[in-house]
Amino acid sequence: MVRTPLTPLERRRGERFGALLRRARGDRSMVEISALAGVSAETLRKIETGRAPTPAFFTVVALAAALEVSLDDLVAACAAGEGEAGEEALSA
Repeated sequence: MVRTPLTPLERRRGERFGALLRRARGDRSMVEISALAGVSAETLRKIETGRAPTPAFFTVVALAAALEVSLDDLVAACAAGEGEAGEEALSA
């Protein structure tokens, strides 16, 4: 199966999502969070750096639970686009 190339918008959304996860992780290590989520540290690294801009739903759910961030907050932050509202959703 050949994957359709991502659009620039999808790539930017993946980069935003990765940045949101990095901020939510704070000073906790990638190894700690990946172990809590049940994903590899390399998977988390790829998501945080935007190299995996479209992670599987269950990966997102597991990371949100490990980071104690609601899916609603993640959706709001990613849907906010390039604005500041998305960043504020996670810090509230």
